[in-house]
Amino acid sequence: MTGLNTVLIVVGLFLAGGVYSFSKQKMPTGLIVLLGIASVMCLVAGVLRIQGLWD
Repeated sequence: MTGLNTVLIVVGLFLAGGVYSFSKQKMPTGLIVLLGIASVMCLVAGVLRIQGLWD
């Protein structure tokens, strides 16, 4: 596991926490969707890099 993998996964989890927090605060739906997409992208990129499928 390299530093970039760790950063991608940590950022993805941080954004996922933001999605949860913003949905509890009744923030605009567009912002929640944007954070959700960013979170999923970071987590998937980190996992794919760990698996060696994406260099």
